[in-house]
Amino acid sequence: MYKIPEDLESKYAFVSMASSRAEQLQSGALPRVTMPSRKVTIVAQAEVAEGLVEPMDPTALDEAAEGEEE
Repeated sequence: MYKIPEDLESKYAFVSMASSRAEQLQSGALPRVTMPSRKVTIVAQAEVAEGLVEPMDPTALDEAAEGEEE
């Protein structure tokens, strides 16, 4: 497990950001770190831990959840 950056409020925020970034990587986004792992979840966690992924707006999470319910 990576150390959670100080600007994140909780473990949940870290996991949510890493999950979203892993989906982007799976869809073809280029990784922002160079590492031997080919697993998108590990790469995404490393990117979030290094501060290479911008924190998400909490209201964006709420809006995304509402869109999935419809």
